[in-house]
Amino acid sequence: MKPLNLIALLLFLGGAVWAFTHSDRAVREVQDVYFSAMAPFLKSGSQLETYSRKFMEETRHSKELEVELDTTRGEVGRLQIIESRYRDLERENAQLRHALDFKKATHFDVVAAQVIRRQPTTWWQTVDIDAGEEHGIGTQLAVLSNEGLVGKIDRIYQKQNRSSVLLLTDEKCQVSARVEGSPEVGILSGQRGRFDGSPLLRLRFLSTDADLHPGQRVFTTGRGGIFQANILLGTIDSVEKGALDSEALVRPSVNFADLGTVFVVLSADP
Repeated sequence: MKPLNLIALLLFLGGAVWAFTHSDRAVREVQDVYFSAMAPFLKSGSQLETYSRKFMEETRHSKELEVELDTTRGEVGRLQIIESRYRDLERENAQLRHALDFKKATHFDVVAAQVIRRQPTTWWQTVDIDAGEEHGIGTQLAVLSNEGLVGKIDRIYQKQNRSSVLLLTDEKCQVSARVEGSPEVGILSGQRGRFDGSPLLRLRFLSTDADLHPGQRVFTTGRGGIFQANILLGTIDSVEKGALDSEALVRPSVNFADLGTVFVVLSADP
């Protein structure tokens, strides 16, 4: 450094020291200049600290909410399980009430049973029920619901206490039937290959001039020795007349898509 510059620097420092030590006004002016220069930085620092605190509080609050949300989810899951069990019990109670009401109202000696097995490939042909030889059940016995005829016992599983029911919707299950309010009598059976929607039944061998209309009820005649008389089968849906006889489509009275409790007829009361 040049001598002159060094002398100038020393004089400046000396004047500054004198001003800070001897002049309050000069000190205040220097302080004012300093704080004015530093004020934006101090303000920014204060705002940054405020934002940081808010962020930390929000983070803590979010964690608390997450814990509460997990707890709430667990409670909702538990309540859903309880609700599902309650609905199952309510459904079972309703089925038991229907079973008791049916057994009291019917004039048949029946055994109540539950449908326990049903295959998608034979949905409209057969079902398995939880009753067998221990309940006095044998083959060729009629099976009812509180809506009408379901079918007949087709097979007994030995030592398993269950049976197979051939449904009315199977073409092999044939029933002698009569149409209410008319002299018409025919053979009712299921139809082959009807898997779309609710199946319809075929009532064949009616007279060529059969005077039937939709809504007429169809009942068993009691002929054949398997199905007792006057069991509801369904209602007339449509009639097609042919050259030699007529045929009607019958809508089943039983909801075969949702079978639950059924009743095996052991005998008819005298």
